[in-house]
Amino acid sequence: MRKLGKIPHDKAVLACTLLAGLPAVVLALGLLWGNAYGPPVQWTLSLVVVGCWLAFAALVRNQVVRPLQTMANLLLALREGDYSFRARGARHDDPMGEILAEINLLGSVLQNQRRGAVEATTLLRAVMEEIDVAVFAFDQNRVLRLVNRAGARLLAQPDDNLLGRSAEAVGLAECLEGDPSRMLAPSAFSGSHGRWGLRRTLFREDGRPHQLIVIADLSRPLREEELKAWQGLVRVLGHELNNSLAPIKSIAGSLGTVLRREPRPADWEADMRSGLDIIAARAEGLARFLQAYSHLARLPPPSLAPCDLAALVRRLVTLETRLAVTLLDGPALPLRCDAAQIEQALINLVRNAVDAALEQRAAGSGGAGVRLGWRRDGGLVEIRIEDDGPGLTQTANLFVPFFTTKPEGSGIGLVLCRQIAENHGGSLTLDNRETGTGCAAVLRLPLSHPPQ
Repeated sequence: MRKLGKIPHDKAVLACTLLAGLPAVVLALGLLWGNAYGPPVQWTLSLVVVGCWLAFAALVRNQVVRPLQTMANLLLALREGDYSFRARGARHDDPMGEILAEINLLGSVLQNQRRGAVEATTLLRAVMEEIDVAVFAFDQNRVLRLVNRAGARLLAQPDDNLLGRSAEAVGLAECLEGDPSRMLAPSAFSGSHGRWGLRRTLFREDGRPHQLIVIADLSRPLREEELKAWQGLVRVLGHELNNSLAPIKSIAGSLGTVLRREPRPADWEADMRSGLDIIAARAEGLARFLQAYSHLARLPPPSLAPCDLAALVRRLVTLETRLAVTLLDGPALPLRCDAAQIEQALINLVRNAVDAALEQRAAGSGGAGVRLGWRRDGGLVEIRIEDDGPGLTQTANLFVPFFTTKPEGSGIGLVLCRQIAENHGGSLTLDNRETGTGCAAVLRLPLSHPPQ
C-alpha cells in the first residue's frame, strides 16, 4: 500500500474525508439494516446516506483543491511574466483569502518592478546611443554582445554586422588585454587620427563574466584644454610685456624729444640718465619675469633617493636669518624624495611665512612668529609651516602663475612648490589658520614604506 504522502493531494483530501465519515456511515447503515424496516425503505435510506457521504467528501475536496488550483494558475502566470491576473476572494478575514491577497500584492510589486526595469533599460539604451563614447560588451568567449552607435561609427560598420562576431574579427582583441585603463595608439582605428582613452571593467550577466570596454576620443577635450592654457599664457605674457614696454616706449619718446630740442635744456643729461635708468630697470624686471617662467616650464622630474627629513629641515631653518623659526621636531620617517627640490620648496614656503610674520610685526604685533614641524599621517608625511601674519585675503588665485601680492614678487614660488609636491605624488595646501591670525602651509609627501 502506498504511503499517503505519495498520493496526489486532491485524492488524499478525498480519501481523508471519506475515512472521516466512514464510521458514521457504517453505524447508520448498521442501525438501518438491524431494524425491522422493509427492503424498499432500507435501500432508499442506504442510498441517501451513502450519496450524502460521497457528495460531502467531493464538496470538501473541491473546497480545498479549487483555491490551490487558483494559486497555481496565478503563480504560473507570474513565472511566465504575466502580472495582469488577480485572484478573486482575496480578503484579510480568511486564511485562504490572505494567501490570495499576498499573491495579488506580489503580482503588483513584480509588475511595478518590471515597469521600472523596462524604463531604466530604455533610458540606458537612449543614453548609450546619444553619448559620444564607444561602448562594447564581450562575453566570456570574447564575442561582441553589445555595441552602441558611437562604437559602430568608430569601427565604421553597422551594428548588425558587428554583433555576434569575435573581438579579433572586429579588431578589438588588443582592448581585451593589458592595462584596463590606458591610452591607445593614434592609429589604433583605421581612418581615425585622434588620441583614444581605454577603460575596461568586468561585469556579470546571467552569472557569466563579461567585459565592458569604453573608448573615448580625447583629442577634442585635450585641444580645448591646450587652447585654454595657451590663451591664459598669452594673457599673462601680454600683460607683463605691456607693463614693461609701455613705460619704456613712453620714456624713449620723451628722451628723443629732449635730444631733438635746440637748444637743449640745462638738465638734459640728468633727464637722459634718469630715463635710461628707468628703461634698464624695466628691462631687468622683464628679464626676471621671463627667467621665472623658464624655470617653471623646465622643472626636471624628481630624482628620488633616501632622505633624512630631520637634517634637511634643520638645515633650511638656519638659512633664514631675518627671523628665528621655531622648529617642532617630529618622528624619524622613511622618506624617498628629491632632496634639492623639496628643500627649495620648503625654503620658498618658509620665506613666505617669515615675510608675513615681519609684516605683522611692522603693523604693531610684536609677537608674530613662524613654526615648522612634521608628523606622520597614514602613508604620508605632513610638513606644516605656520605663521602669525595677517593671513590670506585671496585664496582663489594663490596657485595662479605670476599672480602675486608682493611688490617685488614674481608669482612663481607657490606654483613651483605645488608642482614639486605633485611630481612627488604629494600635495600642497595653503589656508588661513582656524585659531589666531596667519596661515598654514601643509606639504604632504608619500612615505617610502607606508603602514599596512
